[in-house]
Amino acid sequence: MIRKKRGETAYQSGRVAEDIVARAYHSAGRDIVHRRWRGKGGEIDLIARQGDEVIFIEVKKSKTFEQAASRLGRAQMDRLCVAACEFVENEPLGQLTPMRFDVAVVDGQGDVQIIENAFGEA
Repeated sequence: MIRKKRGETAYQSGRVAEDIVARAYHSAGRDIVHRRWRGKGGEIDLIARQGDEVIFIEVKKSKTFEQAASRLGRAQMDRLCVAACEFVENEPLGQLTPMRFDVAVVDGQGDVQIIENAFGEA
């Protein structure tokens, strides 16, 4: 019973974090077009558009920004890339669609930091 309650709490906490991030993107003039999009390759928390560009957003929440960011591992990044490739198959330009991967971290206070193009070259 306790385990089930923890799972529900984590689920709701994740939904709240996604709502916070969605509002931040909306405030910046970017439209959220999908929430929790699921393909064969996995789930993408949020998908936004800015002009022709598709932005795939992974949301991580923890007590601190650093802890939240550390929760994204290589295997999950790979799954996100596979899912994103599947998503753009239905875009007019297919795999040539301009896209980027952002990571949005939410701390225990509900503050958000967005790392744009988090999978790009440094």
